[in-house]
Amino acid sequence: MIITDWKAGGRQLKIKHVGHSSFVIETNNKSILTDPYDESVGYPLYEQSVDIVTISHDHYDHNAVGHLRGTFTAVKDTGETLLDGIKFTGFASWHDDNQGKDRGSNVIFKIEAENIKLVHLGDLGVVLTSEQIKAIGTVDILLIPVGGFYTIDAEQAWTVVEQLNPRIVIPMHYKTPATEFPIAPVEKFLARADTVTKKPELDITNERLPSRREIIVLAEIA
Repeated sequence: MIITDWKAGGRQLKIKHVGHSSFVIETNNKSILTDPYDESVGYPLYEQSVDIVTISHDHYDHNAVGHLRGTFTAVKDTGETLLDGIKFTGFASWHDDNQGKDRGSNVIFKIEAENIKLVHLGDLGVVLTSEQIKAIGTVDILLIPVGGFYTIDAEQAWTVVEQLNPRIVIPMHYKTPATEFPIAPVEKFLARADTVTKKPELDITNERLPSRREIIVLAEIA
């Protein structure tokens, strides 16, 4: 496995990893926060103003909006929502492999902005069905849980990567020194990757999407 550092100038879509499954996604005129967590998770809280918040399910490590500043629109349902030219599509899925009997439901969000199709899988607990794959369609950037226990594990995550065939894969929901969750570190997922890029944030345009799949690990915001 080759690990490199990568930098690029200019921006159209900027993605930063806050921690756990929470990312800040900045378009040219709006900011989106995914799955905010509360202080018990262990990472620093993201307390800046954002315009839109997506919530994949109502667990404290994915729906904690109380500490956020300013006024924002929350998106948490399945179906299509159009906000300021950004299209959000929610797809029903399960948080476990027992049809939600153990941990409930989960919403996968596809975010289409700046001519880029980004999918955040939330706490997906089982590999996708053929119907879900067809419904989700083309994926440019995939934010995928890899830590297991509460979600799909590293092997299942690779299955989902092959199912959706994204251009860029960004792992999330894995063990770090900041959290005590009983989940696996990201290295278990990365072990199968030929090349891994580590960087503080992803700054991307449609024209700069890679022709071959890239695995990118984003550093958490300190």
